[in-house]
Amino acid sequence: MHVVKTLRPQNYNEVLYVGHYFRKGIPVLMDLTDLTDDDARPLVDFAAGLVCGRGGAMDRVTSKIFLIQP
Repeated sequence: MHVVKTLRPQNYNEVLYVGHYFRKGIPVLMDLTDLTDDDARPLVDFAAGLVCGRGGAMDRVTSKIFLIQP
């Protein structure tokens, strides 16, 4: 069974959950549609660093939805 965890962080502190699931090997769909571009940018930067540092992939599904795969 394949599981994808959908998260809708509302601020930068909640991006830690993205890292938590990613490190457990669970793909994360990060939905930032409720955030402004300025608020969303640091979360995307965090996810990009996570993927770069731990391996994996990040795909943009829409302008503010990202699939992060371990």
